[in-house]
Amino acid sequence: MKRTIITVVGKDTVGIIAKVCTYLAQNGVNILDISQTIVQGFFNMMMIVDTGNVKSFENLSHELEQIGEEIGVVIKCQNEEIFDRMHRI
Repeated sequence: MKRTIITVVGKDTVGIIAKVCTYLAQNGVNILDISQTIVQGFFNMMMIVDTGNVKSFENLSHELEQIGEEIGVVIKCQNEEIFDRMHRI
């Protein structure tokens, strides 16, 4: 299993979760955990996904960034190892 952290942040609109999850499903990415909240009209979602079946992490990350631009949010992907190292105290 290759775990990846995906974050989605932006102004709340209809279909954000649907668009991101549809893309992930079409590309064989399994969602392991998901948390989302809306605070005063701003959407924030964090997902832990299994990207073990994805051929190219760079391609996945780039395509998700493009989807984010289309729907007006910022989508970022980080490998779990890098995420852990960046957030150590």
